[in-house]
Amino acid sequence: MTLTLTHFLILGAILFAISVVGIFMNRKNIIVLLMAIELMLLSVNMNFVAFSHYLGDAAGQIFVFFILTVAAAESAIGLAILVVLFRNLDTINVDDLGSLKG
Repeated sequence: MTLTLTHFLILGAILFAISVVGIFMNRKNIIVLLMAIELMLLSVNMNFVAFSHYLGDAAGQIFVFFILTVAAAESAIGLAILVVLFRNLDTINVDDLGSLKG
């Protein structure tokens, strides 16, 4: 059995749907929200690689490297902000972040 473009697109759609459900089901924990966003980016990256391979063009694979770079920077900054919030508030609950309004 060979894997076709349809298999990769279905898997990407399932991963994307799982990440959307993760965002809507859990609005309390920031770490789970960040993981769901990263899963969403990875599902999109998999679709880029699948289309790039299907079309025989390396542009999609090169574009994935830029997306992964931005995602890594976003994760590092998000976790740094999370550490600072935890030190100040002793919680990472999203509902408690409303107290930061000035």
